[in-house]
Formats: sequence, structure tokens, C-alpha cells
Amino acid sequence: MSIFNKFKPDFLQDSEISTGPYRQMFNFRRSWQTAILLTSLVTLLPLIIITSIDYNITQKSIESDNLLRTLRIGSNARRSISFFLSERVAALSFVVRDNTLEELYQPEKLNSILINLRESFDGFVDLGVIDQSGVQQNYVGPYRLEGKDYSNQNWFTEIPTKKFHISEVFLGFRNVPHLIIGVRHVLPDGSFFVLRTAIDTRRFNELLSGFELSGKSDAFLINQEGVLQTPTHYHGEVFDRIAYAVPGYSEHTEIREETTNDGKSILLCSAYIPDSPYILVIVKYKDELMKPWRETRIKLIGFLVVSITVILIVIFGVSTYMVNNMYLLDQRRLMTLHQVEYANKLASIGRLAAGVAHEINNPLAIINEKAGLIKDIFSIKESYAKDTKIAGLVDSVLSSVERCGTITKRLLSFARHIDSAFETIQIGEVINEVLGFLHKEAEYRNIIVKIDLADNIPEFQSDRGKLQQIFLNIINNAFAAMSVGGHLNVTVRHEGEEGIIAKIIDNGCGMSEAELGKIYEPFYSTKTKSGGTGLGLSITYGLIQELGGRIEVTSRLGEGTSFTITLPLKPPQKKAEQ
Repeated sequence: MSIFNKFKPDFLQDSEISTGPYRQMFNFRRSWQTAILLTSLVTLLPLIIITSIDYNITQKSIESDNLLRTLRIGSNARRSISFFLSERVAALSFVVRDNTLEELYQPEKLNSILINLRESFDGFVDLGVIDQSGVQQNYVGPYRLEGKDYSNQNWFTEIPTKKFHISEVFLGFRNVPHLIIGVRHVLPDGSFFVLRTAIDTRRFNELLSGFELSGKSDAFLINQEGVLQTPTHYHGEVFDRIAYAVPGYSEHTEIREETTNDGKSILLCSAYIPDSPYILVIVKYKDELMKPWRETRIKLIGFLVVSITVILIVIFGVSTYMVNNMYLLDQRRLMTLHQVEYANKLASIGRLAAGVAHEINNPLAIINEKAGLIKDIFSIKESYAKDTKIAGLVDSVLSSVERCGTITKRLLSFARHIDSAFETIQIGEVINEVLGFLHKEAEYRNIIVKIDLADNIPEFQSDRGKLQQIFLNIINNAFAAMSVGGHLNVTVRHEGEEGIIAKIIDNGCGMSEAELGKIYEPFYSTKTKSGGTGLGLSITYGLIQELGGRIEVTSRLGEGTSFTITLPLKPPQKKAEQ
């Protein structure tokens, strides 16, 4: 005997399957497989769904965090560079206002100013005073640029229309990458001169390298033609053209995703530096940014695999143990279960109906007796006898007792075939009688009941007690399905040969398609927790069939329910002959 056969459960060793219509109940092999499958699905599916949701949410959260962080770095870098440039423009503006042109033409004075600027601000390379014609009249710095003519330089041609000018990075006479800041000052006679300085681009590089950029990230400046103004780590040297499209002008820092020529996804943050020709660009590779998350993802998937393995082992063991015990118990009670499954459900319903009717009829008899006694006492005294309201109330009680007796008889007719008592009926009176039972509840719960009776509805032959019970059951169900402030519409129409059609529409909780298929089954109820027995609609269906009518229902979950009752003008032929 193999080890597997030694530990093989009893239900797997038994190949016999019971016969009969319920043999699938005793197929423990299938039950075992179903238990494992359903338990695995119920247990693992939420775990997998939650893990998947967490996976996607975490990924999107990290991607969003990377976008916001890059955007924040770009905004900070934009402000730093803008402050760097505006600070030096302000310094030059102060110099031209604090000194006369004659003083600025003095080499010693201009050299002293340059020394002070270098001590106060970093990045100043030299200073030069250029007259209106573009000739540099005075210069202090490491180069020999006295007398240089800048009239044909791009930056100088733009200076007459601006208070200051910040140039792009260029080589110029120095043949070294630098940028120019020139401040124009207008003299009293209408002429002007320009105080100009060269700024070392090393300061830009230090500013850009000072920001926290992880992985293969890069921060650099370009001009509006896409030419690099500062060196980069991965995107070329100064004066090279970048491989990406130049971003359109915007007053704010922007970020977008792009794909490189080799298929890599990048984040490209851009910001126009105010009052300058520069565009700040920050490039980050998404693969590098998502690398920590991918490492965490591998751990998460590993944990999920281990968890699923442990769960499957536990499910297999527990399901095998429980199904095997069920098999052993059912072997001893198989015949009893078989007999119970074939018991007559209608007999149980009949016994229940008879018991309910008996228990209700006893107190009804007492109520009827006491109400009759009260009526007799009131008729003796003349003051009470003249009070028609009291007499009417007592008559209403007696009428209600009689009606309850009729209803209990109809309850018995669900299990016994009692002959119907047909009479001439005005359906409006029946509906109003039924609503008379419920008007207090409608007032208490603020339920608006609207009755719409057509003028051409004829009298017809039917059973008043059964009609009352039919409408009472359906309207009671409608009240139970509606919340405070609900709406109930009762519409009755005469449709010629088809008969009388009554529609009862509520705006309650409604029913699903699965519930609609079972509402006429005995003991099936959607409100068992609130005391429902599941007999109301089952009895109603039987009563309508006895009257020769039919009932239809439509409902949508959360929107309400509509019952349509069709009643014939004449009783069924079989009943008429009896």
C-alpha cells in the first residue's frame, strides 16, 4: 500500500454515488473539489485584488511624487537662477546711479568698483563702460578690451530699447564661454552709456549642480533655439543642440513625459527664466526613478507567492478534514435525509396555515363578542344611541373582525380548496377599504399615496375578501420597501375584453433579478430579518389564480417595484358552474 493510499480520505476511497434526484448532494468528491475551489477563490481573490490595487496605487503615487518633486526642484532652480541674474543686474544698476560718467571713466575708480562687486557678489569677471556708439571707453579685467567696438554685437543692438540686457552664453572676443549683463543709463542730455560685465558660467554650473538630482538626472540651461548654454552629464557640451523639442513659452514651471530615440521614458521639466534668454531644463530617467519601487515590488510579489502557498495548503487540509467528517456522518443518516428531501412541502404549508388561522380566530371571536356587547350597552343609553360617530366606530370594529375572519379563511384556502363567494364588486371601494387599514401608517411615515381610478371602470364579479387580501399584501410589501417620505401610486384602468388592470407602483428599495424569480415561492422573503414569513406574495399569487386573473412584476434594485394585476370582469367558468 502506497503512502498516498494510507492517508487517502474515506470519501475518496468510496466510488459509490447515491442515486436519485439529489444524488449530487452525496457526491463528496465534488463537494471537496468545490469547497477547495470556492474557498480558494474567496480567500485569494480579495488578496490578489488588494495586492493589484496597492501595486497600481503605489506605482501611480510614486510616479506622481516623482513628477511633483521634479516640478518642485525645477521651480526652486528657476527662482535661484532668476535671483542670481536679477541680483547682479541690481548691483550694476546701483553702480550707474551712484557714480557719474566721469567717475566711471576713471580706471582706478572702475577697478575699485569691480573689487567691491567681487567681494559682495560672486561671478563678476570684469567691468566696462561703453558709450552710445558702442565703443568701450573704459575697461578693468583680465583681458585687453579697451577700445573694443561692440556696435555690431547682438546684445548691444538690443540695449537701446531696454534698461538692461542679459545675453546668451557665447565666446566673443575672449574665446571663452561667458555671458554679458549690460545696464543702460540715460544722461541728462538724452545720450546714454552702458555699464557692462561678463559673468563666469561656472556659477551657473555650481547653481545647477547644487540641486538634489538622483540617478541619471541632469539639469542645464538652453536658449530658445535649443542650444546648450551650460555643460551637461549626458546630453552634450556647451553650444550643442539638445535632442528634445524646445518647450513652448510659459510663465510657470512645466513638466512632461517624453521617449528618447532609444525608447527610454524620461521626465522633462522646463522653466523660462524671466528677463533672460535662458530656459531651464531638468531631465530624469523614469527607470532610475522607479528602481527603488521595482525592488520593493519584487519583495511584494515574493510575499504574495509565499502567502498564497500557505493559504492553499491550509485550505486543502481543512477542506479535506471537514468533507471527510461530513461523509462519515452522512453515511449514518443517508436514508433519513433522503426521506426529508421528498417530504410534501404543501402539507407543511397547510398545517402552518391552519395553525395560524386557529390562533387568530380565537382572539377575533373575543373581540367580536366584546364589540357587540359595547354596541348593545351604547344602544341602551339614549345619549350614546344618538352618537352616530361612536356607533360607526363600533360597526367599523365589527366589520374589521368579520374581514379578519374572512382573511383567515382565505389563508386556509391556500392549503384547502374552499369555494369562492363571488359578488358584484366596485374595485375603487375595495382599494379604499384596504388603504383605510394603512392610512395611519402612511401618515406616520409621511408616505404619499396617490389613487388614479379611471371613470369608465365597470362593476364586475369577484370575491371581495380575496381582493382585499390581494391588495393588502401588495400594498403592505410596498410600505415595507419604502423609507420615510415614499410615494405609492395606485392606477386602475379598464382595458375592454382584457378586463380591469390595476398597477401598484412604489419607489422603494426594489429587487434584483435573482429575487424576482423567487418572490412567489412559499417562505421566500426579502425581509426575513424584519419579521417577514415569505407567505404574502405566495398566497397573493394563488388568490389571483383562483379569481382567473394574472399578476406581473417589474423591479429594479434601488429604484422601486411595479405590480400589475389583471382581473377578469366575469369569474372563471369553473367557479361559475360550481
